[in-house]
Amino acid sequence: MLFMKLSTKARYGLRLMFQLALKYGKGPVSLKDISRKEDISEKYLSQIVIPLKARGLVTPIRGSSGGYLLAREPFAITVKDIVEVFEGNFTPVECTEHPSSCKRSGFCTARKVWSILGDKMAETLNSLNLKDLVNMDEKNKEDFLDYSI
Repeated sequence: MLFMKLSTKARYGLRLMFQLALKYGKGPVSLKDISRKEDISEKYLSQIVIPLKARGLVTPIRGSSGGYLLAREPFAITVKDIVEVFEGNFTPVECTEHPSSCKRSGFCTARKVWSILGDKMAETLNSLNLKDLVNMDEKNKEDFLDYSI
């Protein structure tokens, strides 16, 4: 089976941002807490948070009770915003972004397929925001509850 792979940084970056969204409005969240909840090395999270901060998605809070906050409300940060920090745009093959990289790009049907795929991936990730993920998490917890005695 073939998998289209996102980098570990993109996957962990989304998990980091999800944890911040879960605690939105409740103060800063430390990387140590996120590390424990997500089972990701705190050292690795400290590398991941740098480009998220540079892109204006998180705000650092200094001090003994410091940590990180979302820079915007959860509904205003899409999954696409986060993944693009680590992956760039959603171009599955070079010729869809740079037609001059392939002499066949002007008439290649396969290129059109890859272009549609990239557009659909971007569209899907742009349709989901961190608030949606928080709602999905709440629904998962409700579905998981067992009321049997």
